[in-house]
Amino acid sequence: MTPAKLDISVNSEIGTLRAVMIHSPDSGIGRVAPSKAQDWLFEDIIHLDTVRADEYDHYVKLLLYFLDPAKIKGKLNNPVDTLTDKREFYKPGKPGYFNSDKVVEVEKLLADILEITEIRKKLCAAICAIEECSYALQLELSATPAGLLSRILISGSMPDGEMLFPPIPNLIFTRDIGITINNFILLSKPAKKARGREALLSRYIFYNHPLFSASTHKILEFPHEVKYFLRPGDGQEEKATLEGGDVMVISPEHVLIGCSERTSPSGANEAIRLLFEHDVVKKVTVIRIPHKRDYMHIDTLFTQVNRHTWVVLGSVCATPDKIKRQPQDYLSEKKVKDHVQIFQFTKGKDRPKKFKSIESLLTSISEKDLGSTGKTNFIYSGNNEFPYDEREQWTDSCNLLALREGIVLGYDRNDRTIQSFKTNGFSVVHVKDLITQLENEEIKVGELKDTLILMPSGELSRARGGFHCMSLPLIRDSI
Repeated sequence: MTPAKLDISVNSEIGTLRAVMIHSPDSGIGRVAPSKAQDWLFEDIIHLDTVRADEYDHYVKLLLYFLDPAKIKGKLNNPVDTLTDKREFYKPGKPGYFNSDKVVEVEKLLADILEITEIRKKLCAAICAIEECSYALQLELSATPAGLLSRILISGSMPDGEMLFPPIPNLIFTRDIGITINNFILLSKPAKKARGREALLSRYIFYNHPLFSASTHKILEFPHEVKYFLRPGDGQEEKATLEGGDVMVISPEHVLIGCSERTSPSGANEAIRLLFEHDVVKKVTVIRIPHKRDYMHIDTLFTQVNRHTWVVLGSVCATPDKIKRQPQDYLSEKKVKDHVQIFQFTKGKDRPKKFKSIESLLTSISEKDLGSTGKTNFIYSGNNEFPYDEREQWTDSCNLLALREGIVLGYDRNDRTIQSFKTNGFSVVHVKDLITQLENEEIKVGELKDTLILMPSGELSRARGGFHCMSLPLIRDSI
């Protein structure tokens, strides 16, 4: 097992990223059937080989150039390498695997802890109980080598293609399984049954992998005594749910939590209680957004670019006087439901502070939490033009990952949002060109300023998640 320990610490959305947890698309994604796609929280089926080699692999390479360049510099340019050899670079357990302790892969971490017999038996028993497998299969899985078993438990299938239980294709969105807040880890509690196995695997990893051994006493988990199942009703009562896409660490003392399709008010309440009781932060702002599949989490509506710049969906985030509406919009019943509510809770105070819009909240964050002295700037999805704003938000124009302040990753398909970045003074570069420049030492990582890095997105964007979703930051520098 990996002996290194991570001193986890994340206290902003934009501090220089030093360690991150990811999961590359696995064979389970290639087995999502159209009839089951929505049950497994996918909007569409995607082509596995394309999403791996032509799209996600560039993400992995870029992360390594920024976070652990020694693991990639010169490794992929050997002319004698075959395509198979190059693919091994991305596959845990293969001889050529990059094996970084700064860009850490869920499958590798799981394989590490499965080397321990007691953990392997317990986890196989738990998963077989959840998936209603036979006892004979439980015994067979418990005797399977750790690396292979890790792939089976994630993909749901044997090497010969036999499906044992459903895949968990949403595991590529590692943001949702837990949140690093200062030097604590808040474990998520997913809203949908399709993500239950993800939550179980992540708990085992965080509690048992030596990478996190310095933090096991700082893992926050919803307590068992919250017995919502005792309330009247036949499984329809509100449960305490929380997903990482609804949590943003804004500053060492301030966290945002979204109440959305996936995070319930009870979940937000439990998270606030845990954060205040353990003195993790002093302020938590809750943003209630419409419960629509279009939005899903707050990070589909806005993310941070630098301390005074945010990318947002104007039709939901803008202050009321900025939103262009027809008379019927004010009169329609739909608009009454589709509103945003924002409450800021401060430890030790009884009454929350209210904000009239997401933009006003973000302006306050830039000025008061982050000390920005300039005007807070908003880059709008689709350049704030209908229908491009909604079209590009659907393909995650607002869901960006900051590698450091002002350097963000986004999809190359969101043309009008890209133009809005350019209008606001940002450089734009395609990831393939940037990787070539970094490999040839034509540019250094530290020389980049205010840059949107464009990632290929023909297949990956159809999974309905951007690079904010596909990252679980473990360490960021303070800003």
